[in-house]
Amino acid sequence: MFKDLKRVLIGRPLKNEALHGEKFGILWGLPILSSDAISSVAYAGQEILFVLFPAVGMLAFKQLTFISAGIIALLAILTLSYRQTIDSYPNGGGAFIVAKENIGEIAGVVAGSALSIGYILTVAVSIASGVDQVVSAFEVLKDYRVYLCLLIILLMTIGNLRGIKESAAMFSLPTYFFILSILIMLGVGVYKIMNGYQPEPLHVVKDTLQPLSLFLILKAFTNGCAALTGVEAVSNAVPNFKEPSAKNAKTVLVLLSTLVLIVFGGTSIIANYYPTDPENGAMLVQIAGMVFGQNTIFYYIITALSFVILVLAANTAYFGFPNLISVMAKEGYVPRQLSMRGDRLSYSNGIVVLSAIAALLIAVFNANVTSLIGLYAIGVFISFTLSQSGMFLKWVRGKSQNWLIKAIINGFGAFVTLTIVVVIAITKFTQGTWIVVIVIPILIFLMNKVKKHYIAVSKQLRIKPEELPDIGIETDVYKNRVIVPIESINKTSVRALRYAKTISDDVVAFSVQIDEESADKLRERYSMLNTEIPLIIKYSPFRKVVEPLLRFIESTEYDYHKGDMITVILPQFSVKSWWHNVLHNQTRLFLERELLKHKHIVISVMPLQLKDDNYVLTQPKYKDR
Repeated sequence: MFKDLKRVLIGRPLKNEALHGEKFGILWGLPILSSDAISSVAYAGQEILFVLFPAVGMLAFKQLTFISAGIIALLAILTLSYRQTIDSYPNGGGAFIVAKENIGEIAGVVAGSALSIGYILTVAVSIASGVDQVVSAFEVLKDYRVYLCLLIILLMTIGNLRGIKESAAMFSLPTYFFILSILIMLGVGVYKIMNGYQPEPLHVVKDTLQPLSLFLILKAFTNGCAALTGVEAVSNAVPNFKEPSAKNAKTVLVLLSTLVLIVFGGTSIIANYYPTDPENGAMLVQIAGMVFGQNTIFYYIITALSFVILVLAANTAYFGFPNLISVMAKEGYVPRQLSMRGDRLSYSNGIVVLSAIAALLIAVFNANVTSLIGLYAIGVFISFTLSQSGMFLKWVRGKSQNWLIKAIINGFGAFVTLTIVVVIAITKFTQGTWIVVIVIPILIFLMNKVKKHYIAVSKQLRIKPEELPDIGIETDVYKNRVIVPIESINKTSVRALRYAKTISDDVVAFSVQIDEESADKLRERYSMLNTEIPLIIKYSPFRKVVEPLLRFIESTEYDYHKGDMITVILPQFSVKSWWHNVLHNQTRLFLERELLKHKHIVISVMPLQLKDDNYVLTQPKYKDR
C-alpha cells in the first residue's frame, strides 16, 4: 500500500541516465532560483517599515527608498562576487567550498552550518509570509495560519520529491506571472500619480515618534536585508544547470539581480505615494488595494500571486539546501545518506530533512514572520562574509589575471557583510539571533564528530594496494561453528536448524529458559525431532537472553578456540501487516545489537513469511516452504 501511494505521489523511479534531462536551462532556472530574492518585495519593505513607521511616522517612506537603494547596491556587490565564485567553483557548494578551501575546514563548516540554517529559515519565513498575504485578505483564516503553513510544506515536499524537471514545470510559471503583475501594478500606480492621485493620510500617534538615529536606520536596514537571501542559491546549484552550466548560472544570477532591482526598487519608491501601515497587513496587498481598488479582480490576483511567489521562494531552498548538504555529505561532515539521489534523481533525504526542521520552526514560532526573520538573516550573512573572505584570500594568494580588482570587490563585500552580521547580532539579539549564535557552534561540533567518525572508519577498513596480493580468500584460517537460539519448537526454529546443517557440521541448538517446567517441555518436544543436533539449555533467573549465550560461547563446555567463527542463526517470522509487529516481542533485535559487538560472531536471520490472518483461518493447512 505504501509503495502504491508513493508511486502515485512521487512517480516511478528514473534511471541514472535520465539525470541530464532533469537539469534546467536559463528559462526554468531563473524562476526556480530567483523566486526567493524576487519574493522579498512582498515582505522586506514591510519589515523595514515595521521598524521605522512607529518611530518616525511618514518620514519612514522616504527612508525606505534610501535603505532599499543601499540593499540593491549590496546586491550588486554580491552578484559580482558570486559570478567569480561560479567561475572558480563550478561543481557547486558555494560558501562552504570557498571558505573550506581558502580559509580552513572550520570556516567551511561554519559557512555550511550558517547557510543550512539560512535555507531552513527561507522555507519557514517564505511560507509564513505567504500565508500572511492570504490572511491579510481573508481574516477568517487567521486562526489556521500554522496549519496552512504545514499543509504547504507537505505539498512542497511532494512536489520536489517528484524530481527537478517536474518541480520546475510546476513552480516556474507563477514566478513569471508575479513579475508581470508587479510591473503592471507599478505602471498603473505611476499612471495614477501622474493624473493627480492623492492617498488617504495615515494616522500616526505623535507621542510615539522618536528622533531618526543611526541605530534605527541600521536596524531597519538589517530587516530589509532579507531581500538578499537566495543569491547564493545559484552558486550552490551550478551542477543542476545544463551545459555550459557555469555560463548559464552566471546569466541567471545577473537576470535575478536585474529583476530584484526593478521589482524591489520600484515597490520601495512607489510606497512613498501609496503609504501603508505595516500593522494593517501585507504591504504589497495594501498597495494593490490602493492602486486597483479593494475587491477588484487585480487586487485578488496580486494577493494570490503574492501568496504563490512567497511559497515558491521556499522552493529556492529546496534546490539550494539538498545540493549544499550533498556536497557536505561527500566531504564527510554530515551523514552520507544525504549525498544520495532518490527515485526521481533528487536529493530526497535532504528534501525531507529540510521540510521537517522548517515545519518544526513554524510550529514553535507560531508562523510569526517577524520572529523568524530575526533568525533568518544572520545565518545567510555569516555565509556571505565567509564566502567573500575566502574569495578575497584566493585572489591575493593566487594573483591571477585582474586579481587586484577581484580582491577589492570581494574584500569590500566581506567588510560590508561582516558589518551587517554584527549589526544583526546586536539589534536582534533578543529577537532570536542568540539561538543561531548557539546553534552554529553546536552544529560545528556535531559535524566535526561526524567527520572524525568517517575518518576513523575509513582508516580501520582501508587495505593498501600493495597488501592485496598477499591476502588470500581461499584459506583455512576460519572454522565455522553454528548456534541456533530457539525459544520453542516451531516452523521457524526447524527451518533455522535445517539451514544450519547446510553450512556446517558443527551445529548446536541453544535455549534460555526461566524454569524447570519449561525446559522439560522443550526437551520432550525436541527429542521428537529425530536429529543429532545437540540441545543446550541454560537457566536465566533474571530473564536475560544475550548474556547466557555469550557465556556459553566463551565457556570450556563449548570448546571455543580463538580464530573460530560463530554463526548465530536467528529464527524470525515476518508478519503481513505492519501493525502486527507491535503484537510480538522483538528479541531478535536485541540479540543482533549485542552480538554484532563481537567480531568473531556472524549474525544470520532465517525468515519465515506468514500469510494473512484471513487466509490462514479459511485455509488451515499450508506447507512449510
